[in-house]
Amino acid sequence: MDDGARPAPALDGLLASALVGVASLTLTPAGASGWAWGAPLAELRWYATGLDSPTTVLQLLGNLLLLVPPAVLAVLRRPALAAPGRLGALSVGVAAGIELLQWALPLGRVVSPLDAALNASGAVVAGLVAARLHAAVRPRCTA
Repeated sequence: MDDGARPAPALDGLLASALVGVASLTLTPAGASGWAWGAPLAELRWYATGLDSPTTVLQLLGNLLLLVPPAVLAVLRRPALAAPGRLGALSVGVAAGIELLQWALPLGRVVSPLDAALNASGAVVAGLVAARLHAAVRPRCTA
């Protein structure tokens, strides 16, 4: 029986799978080689004026949800990451790393600071919610 002191090995596998999924979604070629710049103000305008478009909503939700699975699993794996500052720093680092790799590799992708901000925002909110829920439902040790 697991006493909660060590994460289950399955959690490590799920976290690794989530990270592979993120890499496959963001670091596979998407057209011509090279990259394009996603101007943040133009993207903000696109989101703000296109919420009636399924394509815009899908893009927005995709960016917000991209890092949710790894963030939730990371917080469950390492509860110290549930501190907002730590989770925020990790989420921003991962999101910025994705954009940096999309810029550095000839993938034909759009490099966007707004995408990174949306990715990190979704990860932080989901990670904090998961930490709260996990703390609320985990059994309390009684002596």
